[in-house]
Amino acid sequence: MKLSELYHMDIYSDAGQYLGDVQGVILDLEKSEISRLLMVPWKSMKGDPRNILRTKSVLYRNVKNVGDVVLVSTSPSQQEQASKEEINDLTR
Repeated sequence: MKLSELYHMDIYSDAGQYLGDVQGVILDLEKSEISRLLMVPWKSMKGDPRNILRTKSVLYRNVKNVGDVVLVSTSPSQQEQASKEEINDLTR
């Protein structure tokens, strides 16, 4: 799948909750992988970046499947631990 095909795909939790649609992608160029899927365009992000990344994005490592929609895991402990580390790295 091409990276551009992810844009505007709907994002659902594994519990069936609609979370938003892909508006942007954050890449980790050192690891050559996708880091996060943004549910708001990067240019329109205003306010505290940490809060926005926490509430308006999903970690790509939590993506279970990409097909007609993006399906993500919603395990709170897994997301919180990885999220804190990654958000601190992104906002330095």
